[in-house]
Amino acid sequence: MRIAVYPGTFDPVTNGHLSILKRAMRVFDVIIAAVAVDNNKNTLFSLEERTALLQESVKDLPNIQVEAFSGLLVDYVKRKQATAIIRGLRVVSDFEYEMQMAAFNKDLYDGAETIFFTADTEYSFVSSSMIKSIAVLDGDISHFVPEVVYHGLRRRYGFE
Repeated sequence: MRIAVYPGTFDPVTNGHLSILKRAMRVFDVIIAAVAVDNNKNTLFSLEERTALLQESVKDLPNIQVEAFSGLLVDYVKRKQATAIIRGLRVVSDFEYEMQMAAFNKDLYDGAETIFFTADTEYSFVSSSMIKSIAVLDGDISHFVPEVVYHGLRRRYGFE
């Protein structure tokens, strides 16, 4: 069985994340969308909220599991017996950071390869931080995020 881990903070999950997951489903038997606890980021949503929003967003996608994890990604990948780490690339600056991370992960654990999926053109400019920047000002983000996330952001910012 081909198991892959797709790690991220998913704060919040976007349609770009879901696009990567849907495309990766064609390559892997099981994908674990792993919500990072230790992310050195100041997240808008709690770990429980991020996990719940992601679970609701992928509920109709077969073979996608959602779990929270903490610690080193490669340790988590080993525990899950995964052979791949999925990462999405939107722009050139993503590539530089992701290549560095992939090299470290490969050095720390040779049992998994990092597989890069480039963003679909319609999502190449979408990031969770931009979504939050637009949402806080009551901008329309409905076509960039799943419906549950749209409403979650509107509630968080006091628009619902």
